[in-house]
Amino acid sequence: MNNEMEAIIITQPGPAEVMRVEKRPVPVPGKDEVLIRVHAAGINRPDVLQRKGVYPAPPDAPADIPGLEIAGTIEALGETVTNWNTGDKVCALIQGGGYAGYAIARAGQCLPIPHGFSFAEAASLPETIYTVWHNVFRIGKLQPGETLLVHGGTSGIGITAIQLAKAFGAKVFATAGSDEKCNACIQLGAEDCINYRTQDFEEILKDKKTDVVLDMIGGSYIAKNIRLLNEDGRMVFINTMKGSKPAVDDLPDFGLILRKRLTITGSTLRNRDPEFKRQLTEDIFEQVWPIIESGKFKPVIHATFPLESAAEAHLVMESSAHIGKLILTVNHSS
Repeated sequence: MNNEMEAIIITQPGPAEVMRVEKRPVPVPGKDEVLIRVHAAGINRPDVLQRKGVYPAPPDAPADIPGLEIAGTIEALGETVTNWNTGDKVCALIQGGGYAGYAIARAGQCLPIPHGFSFAEAASLPETIYTVWHNVFRIGKLQPGETLLVHGGTSGIGITAIQLAKAFGAKVFATAGSDEKCNACIQLGAEDCINYRTQDFEEILKDKKTDVVLDMIGGSYIAKNIRLLNEDGRMVFINTMKGSKPAVDDLPDFGLILRKRLTITGSTLRNRDPEFKRQLTEDIFEQVWPIIESGKFKPVIHATFPLESAAEAHLVMESSAHIGKLILTVNHSS
């Protein structure tokens, strides 16, 4: 193994073009970490925000190399790691640094690549699986027979939420921005999908008694979500792409929250402590990995890009034209 690797560097905050390929030293794993030879890395919206300078990496991650999920082979073990071996094929949720030839992962945040999955397919899993399992099932407490509303149904989060909720016996509705995207949501298992550009999702779903809403939109959606929720309903925010504060005309009726006994909450994952993520990983391995191995969950990849084309991939991400995940692949032949 060489002492240097190629990595995508954010040279300064700005548009996609600020990312460049540079040589960097191969990182060295700490005592509870593993070094992974990256074959594929998932692209997520937090990567775009980090590139723009509004979502800085935590202190224990590279400040200028984005990337929160990877798949590859373990090359080296920290001194206290006993549950993995060199050569194991894994995917992992990491703090950052995934857009590179090698990356560090905590041993407790690695999962075996599901049988029959390629590296690219495996790299599409961690960020969305962890987010959906924690927010929809742990916080949202979605139960079999209940109804879930997913906004952004063809995002990585959306396609994961639809499939997992369906696999666990829930009914799913979704919103998306085109008829093509809506058809994709239905193919994934949604009962119906509302094109928010041509229809009012509140009007369409007002009689569906929604139990859980997974919202990454915010803004004017907040009041609509509250009105749609059933008694004892739960709304979980994971992003607020249209703003964290609704306009005056969109303010919710807070009395409804009292009368319906609603729970409104949210979470972020990147800043949670390692022990929390280790426990979440164990839970996912026990509860979700059998679903994936059974074939009830299919990865949906819109496109793959070579590592050096990360800027092009970010432009696709920002266009919101994609259905499913965007993946970077790393060529180690040279």
